[in-house]
Amino acid sequence: MGWGRQMRVFLVALRVFVEYRVVQRREKWAKSTSDRNKLWKKAHERNAKRIHNAIVGLEGLWVKAGQYLSTRADVLPDPYIEVLRLLQDSLPPRSIKEVKATIKKELGKDPSELFAEFDTTPLATASIAQVHRARTKEGRDVVVKIQHQGIKDIILQDLKNARTIVQWVAWAEPDYDFAPVMDEWCNEVPKELNFKLEAENTKKVAKNLDYNNKEASAELSKSHVDVLVPEIVQATERVLIMVYMDGVRLNDVAKLKELGVDMQVLVESITRSYAHQIYVDGFFNADPHPGNFLVSKVPPFKPILLDFGLTKSLTFNKKQALAKMLLACAEGDYAALLSSFTELGLKLRMDMPEDAMQVTNFFFRRSIPGKESVEDIKKWTKENEDRRKRFQEKQKEEAEKGASLHRNPVDAFPGDIVFFMRVLNLLRGLSSMLGAKVVYLEVMRPFAETALFSGNVLSSGRMLETDNWIYKTPPHSSIETKLWELLLNLGRKEQILGVQVCAYKDGKVVLDTAGGVLGKFDPRPVQPDSLFSCFSVTKGITAGLVHWLADRGKLSLSDKVSTYWPEFAVNGKDNITVAHVLNHAAGLQNALTSDLKSDPLVMCNWDETLKKLAASTPESPPGAKQVYHALTFGWLCGGIIEKASGKKFQDLLEEAFVQPIGLAGEFYIGVPAGIEDRLASLSLDTEEVKTMKEVIEKQRAISSLKSNPVESFAEPSEMAMKQATPQNSLDGEDGDGMSTITALPVLFNTLFVRRAIIPAANGHFSARALARYYATLATAGAVPSASSSSEPRLGSHPQKPLEKKLDPLGKGSKKDGMKHQDRISKAAADIEAPKIADTLKSSNIYSNPKIHDAFLAAGEYSKLAYTDEKFGLGFRRITSGGSNLAEEVIGFGHSGVGGSTGFCYPGHNFSLAITLNKLSQGEVTAQIARLVTSELGLPCPAMYSSVGADRGPDMTGGAL
Repeated sequence: MGWGRQMRVFLVALRVFVEYRVVQRREKWAKSTSDRNKLWKKAHERNAKRIHNAIVGLEGLWVKAGQYLSTRADVLPDPYIEVLRLLQDSLPPRSIKEVKATIKKELGKDPSELFAEFDTTPLATASIAQVHRARTKEGRDVVVKIQHQGIKDIILQDLKNARTIVQWVAWAEPDYDFAPVMDEWCNEVPKELNFKLEAENTKKVAKNLDYNNKEASAELSKSHVDVLVPEIVQATERVLIMVYMDGVRLNDVAKLKELGVDMQVLVESITRSYAHQIYVDGFFNADPHPGNFLVSKVPPFKPILLDFGLTKSLTFNKKQALAKMLLACAEGDYAALLSSFTELGLKLRMDMPEDAMQVTNFFFRRSIPGKESVEDIKKWTKENEDRRKRFQEKQKEEAEKGASLHRNPVDAFPGDIVFFMRVLNLLRGLSSMLGAKVVYLEVMRPFAETALFSGNVLSSGRMLETDNWIYKTPPHSSIETKLWELLLNLGRKEQILGVQVCAYKDGKVVLDTAGGVLGKFDPRPVQPDSLFSCFSVTKGITAGLVHWLADRGKLSLSDKVSTYWPEFAVNGKDNITVAHVLNHAAGLQNALTSDLKSDPLVMCNWDETLKKLAASTPESPPGAKQVYHALTFGWLCGGIIEKASGKKFQDLLEEAFVQPIGLAGEFYIGVPAGIEDRLASLSLDTEEVKTMKEVIEKQRAISSLKSNPVESFAEPSEMAMKQATPQNSLDGEDGDGMSTITALPVLFNTLFVRRAIIPAANGHFSARALARYYATLATAGAVPSASSSSEPRLGSHPQKPLEKKLDPLGKGSKKDGMKHQDRISKAAADIEAPKIADTLKSSNIYSNPKIHDAFLAAGEYSKLAYTDEKFGLGFRRITSGGSNLAEEVIGFGHSGVGGSTGFCYPGHNFSLAITLNKLSQGEVTAQIARLVTSELGLPCPAMYSSVGADRGPDMTGGAL
């Protein structure tokens, strides 16, 4: 029997495969699209009948496979759905003689002795068992599930055959390798043959869903789902007795409509129940096909969940990782998505995070009726083909670096993901079958949040302590312990999500603290080497590069930009100088507004933005007024830097600052691949968003009363802000610009933007790297000899990850017995460490003794810029709060929207850097700055000296 069954399976599979190969060739000769469609439709009809007939004859596992396929109206052609749907109906029943024999063997008595009534006609017959209705001696209506005799051997044989077919397909079509899915199925399906296990699973799900608990607490009620689960009466390995529940089969659409069942509500209830099982309980039915559901016949028509033979149990960490994956998709958070993949054990061979996000979003996409879904699949197929081409291009790039080639972009596909995706696909199939439209991200999100926010520092009402909120590192000074208390207090008030603070005084580190978590949906702790997107803090580094070139005679601040960038001298820009650009007086603050409104991601195209800027027209003559250039500042400076130096921007950044100062691995403008696990994700402080709106309105009112355009500098540059946001969120309905602010985290969390070179806005730094940079600037370029003692040490990461170069096959050396990752770390350290050591012996990175005057536009440089405004030549002037700006300037630096900042006091040999990932109006930054400066006996910057102080355009919600 086994050999004949096997041959029949393989022959059917081969005939189907060959016919489709023939159709692929024949369609090339079809005269029209209509002819091609007819050709494929006939092939689908023939093969669907062929497969159906084989399944009916074979029964066993193939029935389950056919039932699964029949639910995929969102994927399979209509002929398959129409034919395979017949498998949802009862199969031919086993004889009553066999049924009674099994009951007697399992329970020790004949059915007539056990039951007052036993219906010899089964309610349903499935692949593994059939169900009979009965009444106990005590008068309880029950159903008795009896396993078919000999089914165990058949199922195991079918699994082997299915595995062979999957291997054939993978050989013939490498892009369709389902071996990981098949392997996991082979591990789990045999568990369905033990009804004792199914009984325990049913009890556990019923308890977890708490469907009988009418006194549920308010907290539990948030995730309560209104479904029914049958009560278990008795169970053996091959017989299961449950309380009878009267209902309509889920695939009996006509009957459901006759009862007046709301299909949308029904499907959403089922989806919610599965979201609860997966995210809240970590224990879910992995086989939700239509035969495993009934719908109660009386309002409110609750779903009845059946058959818990195939269930999956998730660990706490896996449950949180699945929750993070869903929420990362909802938020467009690439770093959190890749982190969730790592935690789940899903390994990608290629660095293609954008495609990973797109594919994951496809699995969570909304469900739509089958016919509409066809268009979705066509679009997906086209996108998948585009992805395949990008993957092949990426392969060529990796091959040039010596990496081994793989046809499949996935290196490891864990079982938890296999069944999670299977559940999503089955639920989507149910939705399509019933004509419902379900947005899975919205329905499942509350349950994912419940999972992620439980049992860690993200939980609501959390009691934060030093050991779970502050990264463990020895305090550098007594000030640091006081800082920890402040950060704990801010964390308890939920004003901080993740934070780093580092300060240098007299060349030594007095603070290096990290606390909180990497993101709203990423509970991993912030560490000293975590990287934060710091928005306009980036401008201080870009400006430093321009001055570095001037210091080496590569350019002059008073020269026209066109001296180095000839293409720039058009449309009235021929008199714009380098100093005008640094002083925000070039008149090009809105130069790329229209381009970026139509396509925000043009900001990621370095060459295109420089080309557009070179062709732009200024709004005012150079030097006529100082208006904050939120984004164009960076590209203008970047163009000057590349043209004057003849080098790439990022290469010069590494040459000028990263290597000499010892900042490797924590100082980027445009992050490289391979550091995603250290990226903090941005989010908004919702309470402060309301305050931002009030500030913007207040500043507008003040601005409207002013006649001097220079004095209106404090007004937020909304047009510049709009450049960084998607077109459909540039303005709210009332035109208040608040949607601009709320769009920032979404856009700047994408790896498209993170990896781009945007020298005004997308710097990624650790606070200790930023503080060390400003400590160097505070001493006119002398690199501090001391560095932070926090682990991992600053400079221990390579600036450019080396995995592909070091070990392209991903295999460790057998000789040294060292793990692959250890070898990478050691090699990276061997390469980078000498450079870091050399920097401590290097001379000043600036030779100009008056470099501070150049930064601040003071002394002989004062004629190059406005001397009574907030900005000098590229840097924000830091004042101590006096009325005379010229006399009260005590330092320089730059802040970014949301609160991150970096600055220094040359006269006190002091620098401070603060990085935050929860964007606010700057009060958190101000509290930290007030504490640190007070403890050190230093003046506090005026912009942080009091609540409500003018933070300036670089930190307010009106600019990046």
